[in-house]
Amino acid sequence: MSRTLRIAVDAMGGDQAPEMVIRGADVALERDPDLAFILVGDEALIRPLLAKTRRLKKSDPEIVHTDKSVGAAEKPSVALRTGRGSSMRLAIDLVGSQKADCVVSAGNTGALMAMSKFVFRTVPGIDRPAIAGFFPTLRGESAMLDLGANIDCNATNLVQFAIMGQIFARTVLGLERPIVGLLNVGSEEQKGHESVREAATMLRGITDMPFEFHGFVEGDDIPSGTVDVIVTDGFSGNIALKTAEGTARLIGQFLRDAFRSSILSKIGYLLARAAVGQLRQRMDPRRYNGAVFLGLNGIAVKSHGGTDALGFANAIGVAADMARHGFIETVRRELSAVGFDKPSDERKVVATA
Repeated sequence: MSRTLRIAVDAMGGDQAPEMVIRGADVALERDPDLAFILVGDEALIRPLLAKTRRLKKSDPEIVHTDKSVGAAEKPSVALRTGRGSSMRLAIDLVGSQKADCVVSAGNTGALMAMSKFVFRTVPGIDRPAIAGFFPTLRGESAMLDLGANIDCNATNLVQFAIMGQIFARTVLGLERPIVGLLNVGSEEQKGHESVREAATMLRGITDMPFEFHGFVEGDDIPSGTVDVIVTDGFSGNIALKTAEGTARLIGQFLRDAFRSSILSKIGYLLARAAVGQLRQRMDPRRYNGAVFLGLNGIAVKSHGGTDALGFANAIGVAADMARHGFIETVRRELSAVGFDKPSDERKVVATA
């Protein structure tokens, strides 16, 4: 029997909080009964919503009251300085004090990263944390990082992202030996920035870890599923993410317009309704909700702010998987295996490059 995981939830984060958050926790509890929630937010708003749930109210979750929250447009530096009593910060502090195993929030991304980094600090051997998320592909799902935390990255940062990314894929996607690729403007060895080429050389020198380095991948390799983990800097990663989200919305709108264009098209929709439903389910962004801050000494998962209860439940599921499978401990162990826990001039991965 699995041990009970304690999930700290920022109940006030998100466009439809706290209702969406409470309903999402209820859905997550239906999927995974071995969860215990600590709801952080305005108790006067949380209690009536809790009473309407089926499972969550029976689990008698702890409520940590605060009437303060971080605004969606608030600058991370301001939130870090003034948000000590906010629902987001208190939820993070519960993990920092080991009263919870992980934290989930649909609030301000920059503020969540800044606060999490301040409270948790980085894992020894990680210079910068990265944001990782999921992409649907022709082969299933792939993980990608960084999605926006670090605009400029050197070769060492990219190698660290690769190591964390393949552990993430093993933990959440259940892959035994993930295939890792570096996003580039071509597959040839001479293509791309010097940092990307140097990172490729370093990754080819790692031969005793449970992942395979594919080499360079291009943008069209992301949806085709050429690799399981795509590694890039936050600038390119965020553009790729927003492009994919926009393309999914565009395809959805094109389909709606096409099926509404004539009587025959409407009849065609009735005949193809099951297939369209499968497509809609495959492209549903709620299935891939839950971006993770990798490289910290604590598990923090960022849900999309505009998601619904089902999407938030999926973000909770990602956090639970990482906590249950000892993600941080694995990161520490595998960074040590390649010497990233040592000074830069003693690191094994540099020596073998």
